[in-house]
Amino acid sequence: MTTNLSGRRVQAARNDGVILAAARDVFLEDPKAPIAAVAERAGVGISALYRRYKGKDELLRTLCHDGLRTYIAEAEGAAGEPDGWAALVRFLRGVVDADVHSLTVHLAGTFAPTPQMHADAVRAGDLAADLVARAHEDGSLRPDVVVADVTLILEACAAIRVPDRDRTAELRRRHLALMLDGMRRRDTAALPGPPPGAAELNWRWAQSRQPAQRDAPE
Repeated sequence: MTTNLSGRRVQAARNDGVILAAARDVFLEDPKAPIAAVAERAGVGISALYRRYKGKDELLRTLCHDGLRTYIAEAEGAAGEPDGWAALVRFLRGVVDADVHSLTVHLAGTFAPTPQMHADAVRAGDLAADLVARAHEDGSLRPDVVVADVTLILEACAAIRVPDRDRTAELRRRHLALMLDGMRRRDTAALPGPPPGAAELNWRWAQSRQPAQRDAPE
């Protein structure tokens, strides 16, 4: 009996992973896609999907919260680096490779975040700010770079997308390397314009939105 229950749990976890992977692909292609498109991509019935998620909003929240947790994990891992610049570089490379910000760019403002997501977002921001501060302290990061610039750099890398996934990853690493080179402290002119403000970074999340209609099970 225990073996059977364990086997069912493993299968359920595997099915959930398939659904989330399918949802990620579907909603990155079209954030307005119906939840039925996720079931079709995952190869499961719509009823099976609804047994795990109440609707599209819950699925979107799960995807974005998973991405936020990945961001936090990358920042926490990078914090262990003894060198401030190495810590920041490790963090940025890890987040770009995990493709966290594609979800932010495409899905922000399409659902209502939970209080826990908000708390984790604050934690993520604090961790990133600490990494930027350390890179400033050791003199490796140009003084006019702020943590908000890091957010837009990550979004810029996420915007790079070609049909081949491996090539997409390669191009993102290439352009991150170019941007990292520009972030190093040198005797150069100040950056043009002020850094992005909170409202400019968070405008997508502030958009009003009507409550989502639950798709009818088929």
